[in-house]
Amino acid sequence: MWEVILSPDVQNFIKKQDKNIYERLKKGLEKLKTDNPFHYLEHYEGKDYYKCRVGDYRALIDVDFKNKILKVQVLDHRSKIYKKKVLG
Repeated sequence: MWEVILSPDVQNFIKKQDKNIYERLKKGLEKLKTDNPFHYLEHYEGKDYYKCRVGDYRALIDVDFKNKILKVQVLDHRSKIYKKKVLG
């Protein structure tokens, strides 16, 4: 099983969403806690991130293979996520 850790920014983003979207995002990220989360992840080309699609939202994730930890660094709507400066 993999551990999923949310950055403080991601935690705040999720908390600010409507209940419907909040539940969808939490459920989408929970599914990563499997033996093979890479079934749900794609490598983000040109960067050291993996991305996870949750409806119209995208999560960009750092992967610690040694400790089996997925660190969700950025989460936002798909129209905004790839413009974030953190990805620069």
